[in-house]
Amino acid sequence: MSTTGENQNLYDRIAALRETLTDRLAPQLIQNPQLADALTQQIEDLLTQVVTADTQTPAPPDGGLAELIGIGNEAAAKVSQTRLPQGVENYDEQVASERILAVADLYYLYQHEKIGIFRAVKKLQELFNAGAVRLSTGDGAYGLYRFDRRSVLRYTQKDRFQIYRRVLGYTTIKPAPSAKPNPQFHVLFTQFINNVAEFWRDKRISDVIRERAFDPSFGSIATVRRAGLDLRNNLKWSSYGHVNVLRIEVLQLLEEAFKILGADDVKKLFGADNAWDVVEEVMLRYFNENVDASQRHRMAVAGRTIIRWLAQKYILNSSRAEFEALLREIADVVEEWLTSAETLGIAYRGHTQRVVTFEPRENGHRGLKSVEQG
Repeated sequence: MSTTGENQNLYDRIAALRETLTDRLAPQLIQNPQLADALTQQIEDLLTQVVTADTQTPAPPDGGLAELIGIGNEAAAKVSQTRLPQGVENYDEQVASERILAVADLYYLYQHEKIGIFRAVKKLQELFNAGAVRLSTGDGAYGLYRFDRRSVLRYTQKDRFQIYRRVLGYTTIKPAPSAKPNPQFHVLFTQFINNVAEFWRDKRISDVIRERAFDPSFGSIATVRRAGLDLRNNLKWSSYGHVNVLRIEVLQLLEEAFKILGADDVKKLFGADNAWDVVEEVMLRYFNENVDASQRHRMAVAGRTIIRWLAQKYILNSSRAEFEALLREIADVVEEWLTSAETLGIAYRGHTQRVVTFEPRENGHRGLKSVEQG
């Protein structure tokens, strides 16, 4: 249990240590910027250890109030002798990884829902029951027969759309009673992806054009960390309820649907090479829709990987070297997601697009005017 005076002395000594090291190692710090990052991290680790040890020390029964207001034998003679708590537990530390992983799978399922996997199977089943297609005894035909035999035990399409709305803010269906949609998800998700992509683009430019490519002044991890924490906190509040069991059930249903679509008799019916060709053919022929299956599937895989990365404690790492090493895992994934999303027109690189146009002024001269396009 540290007093106010001891706490003040601790931070004064830490500040003096930083100044001394900076003064003595100035030439080396200029030549090797990574050294500054390593020294800063070492000092932060030492300070964290002291603070952690202090928070684990039992507090007096009254929390230090008696010594502060001057009651009893332990009354403080000076303000510097009073107990000073270090604070409360960090907010961003408490996120259940299993719930974030469930959201990752839910995002994966939503993109396949947009492609039309389940609608395609339902249409095939309708045609099969009507005898309108040449399916009879193959694996695909038997799968179509069994596909909805357990529908009474499963979540319905309405249930799925309601949870997409509640957790991801997608679809336009009204949420379930007492539930609220989450329109912030897509904004925070694309913001995080843009920050990660911009960070690595800055790094690549630095590697090419700068003599000292590892200078930490080029590319900030702070914006990436903050964007990731904002997104993770948003998912924390929207991932309660039956998200976990629903994603398990629907993943099983998706697997079953793909077995049907990839069955030899179904592929032969449409002259297709694989299940994806069947989906695209059914959606185009019977729904008159081009489903952009390639882009949507890439977004599904990449988006799930990105959200799974956030489920771990990587985003809490404040060491630049370690954070970069961990962030490298999704460096190419975010670019893949962003490229696919740009193709579909649902996300763009950068946060604000600035253009400069010529417009006449009142005096007849032409001047420059900056216009922001969101």
